[in-house]
Amino acid sequence: MAAELGFRLSKQRKVILEELRKVKTHPTADEVYDMVRKIIPRISLGTVYRNLEFLCSKGLVLKLGAPGAQKRFDGNPVPHPHLRCAVCTRVIDVECDIEIPSLPEEHAAGFDILSCSVEFVGICPECRACRQ
Repeated sequence: MAAELGFRLSKQRKVILEELRKVKTHPTADEVYDMVRKIIPRISLGTVYRNLEFLCSKGLVLKLGAPGAQKRFDGNPVPHPHLRCAVCTRVIDVECDIEIPSLPEEHAAGFDILSCSVEFVGICPECRACRQ
């Protein structure tokens, strides 16, 4: 993996990435920390946060969440749509054939487009049941 990335991943980063790619739950940094501690017991929460940010900056992990909300992380960096519960903030992948469009240059208003995300927001069945 390191050769194709153009840089080496430390043991901690490899474990964080591997654990994140094992799950489809889009965990928070705290949840990633709990997962990684089973393999590297002495790792700190701060180290997990820093390494998640590094992995996001390299395009290996997606950071999800509305501004001001707790962030969740996705080990699948290929752009794909998500569905987020407005109550509990749980995020799931949307399994469909939606193709995420690119923005034509004439509509970009001079911006250099870095990424695009599609997120549907609703209320999950568990939260809806609690509200009734």
